[in-house]
Amino acid sequence: MIHPKTTINCAGKLLDLSRPVVMGILNINDDSFYRGSRVTGIEKILETAGQMLAEGAAILDIGGMSSRPGAVVIDADEELERVLPAIETIHREFPDAILSIDTIRSKIAREAVAAGASIVNDISAGKFDADLYPTLAELQVPYVLMHMQKRPENMQEAPVYENVVQEILDFLIREVDALRQLGVKDIVIDPGFGFGKSVEHNYEILRSLHVFQMLDVPILAGISRKSMISKPLGVNSEHALNGTTALHMIALQQGARILRVHDVAPAMEVIKLWELLKG
Repeated sequence: MIHPKTTINCAGKLLDLSRPVVMGILNINDDSFYRGSRVTGIEKILETAGQMLAEGAAILDIGGMSSRPGAVVIDADEELERVLPAIETIHREFPDAILSIDTIRSKIAREAVAAGASIVNDISAGKFDADLYPTLAELQVPYVLMHMQKRPENMQEAPVYENVVQEILDFLIREVDALRQLGVKDIVIDPGFGFGKSVEHNYEILRSLHVFQMLDVPILAGISRKSMISKPLGVNSEHALNGTTALHMIALQQGARILRVHDVAPAMEVIKLWELLKG
């Protein structure tokens, strides 16, 4: 088995991914698909952040804009007003925590890093902001590169691929090369479960997730409570934790190093049991 790079430099804090880690989701909005992930108000944000860190989250991913299917891209100033106070407050209260900013914009990335974030997580692969890649090279923080077909507002309108795994792999190879040419050193790849993919596409990707290890960068799996779980099971996102846990084990077996989740404690349990299983 290939063992991709397992250490990323988060603004001077080395994050060791030789053991898989959990990224906890903090959505600072009222529109994300899973109601339980939405947090507003500084007290609630701090409470949730503290709980996730106590449960074992290695990263907190903070986003101000929903990227659920059908979501509309909000104004940059509104996004900044949502995320900046959250990042500043969490960084002040939990200075050792590694914070990620979930954004498609170079301006937000720059200001978030200045406020205490040390990872940029982008669903768009720089396609919505031509300045994002050069900004990443300047900031020198790890970048989560994700594949998405179309845009959030239309990505789930009959997504079509000839070979979904090959097309995503080709895309990621191309973008990783472009980022490295610019001098971006730490890259994490995310195949983008649910972002312009049918349920069938998502399971094909999950079965073949190990293929992406050939890029020699860590793999992030973001499958928590998504429709690839709720649709086959006939439940809503509120009742998709059991299915999420099952698929997290598969993702780990297929080489995922970061689990991006709504529920930190169950994901940490999966990692512990996976470690026992692999021996």
